[in-house]
Amino acid sequence: MKPRFGPATVGRWALLTVGVIIALLPWVWMLRTALGPGQNALGISSNPIPSSITFAHFSDAFRAGALGRALINGLIVSLGILILQLATAIPAAYAFACLRFRGRTALFGLVLAALLIPPQVVAVPNYVTVSAFGLADTRLGLVLPFMTNGIAIFLLRQYMTTIPPALLEAARMDGLGTWRTLRKIVVPLSMPAIATTSVFSFLLSFNEYLWPLLEARSPAIATPPLALARLTQGANGFPDFAQLCAAALIVSLPTLVVFVVAQRRLTAGLAGTGAAS
Repeated sequence: MKPRFGPATVGRWALLTVGVIIALLPWVWMLRTALGPGQNALGISSNPIPSSITFAHFSDAFRAGALGRALINGLIVSLGILILQLATAIPAAYAFACLRFRGRTALFGLVLAALLIPPQVVAVPNYVTVSAFGLADTRLGLVLPFMTNGIAIFLLRQYMTTIPPALLEAARMDGLGTWRTLRKIVVPLSMPAIATTSVFSFLLSFNEYLWPLLEARSPAIATPPLALARLTQGANGFPDFAQLCAAALIVSLPTLVVFVVAQRRLTAGLAGTGAAS
């Protein structure tokens, strides 16, 4: 009988432990800075456990950065982008995975090629286009340039290729058309991949900084990353790092909640896309 804990198992657990510590250390130190005295925030020799604990930095950061309004803006923009991306990516992925038409491979190749274009390259052309339509400095202008996403189409297409063709053929023989097959068969079976795409879309949109920096000039539509950026402009040119860490923790809560809630479906969706041929 093989030993339960061999050298290989111990080595894997050691590597995992080191990785977890490295990943969590910035969060732990950020929490320590947010809860500790502000004057000790930059002390390199500071005790990891603060000498005193205060929650005043959280309330101060919430007021100074107008984080309530920024969080609402971030949720509105992120959910708007998510709805549009699902409305465009699901039918496109279904067409590439389950339908047969001339030029399908070439069109899917264009989608993959679009993934190679950095978003910074198209930021200025997008801004010029949005401004030409009079949508600059609006929430709609923050949403429209991201109404579809090549990564979402790719992930959903990869998952949908695992659906047995016999099932789709049976649906067609039962009288289901293209759209009803998508709605009744493909979408329910693809929910793990849709959940994965939704999580990625929300996280990327909620944490987007460059596009809101260009498009959102009014503080009324500032998103959470812009609110954090404004908190770096403190008195005498130096920010209040305790307040800034508190604000970062507040802003990170929505993304943390989304990830924890969708963790199981996220894993299932990634496993399904990886299994696609």
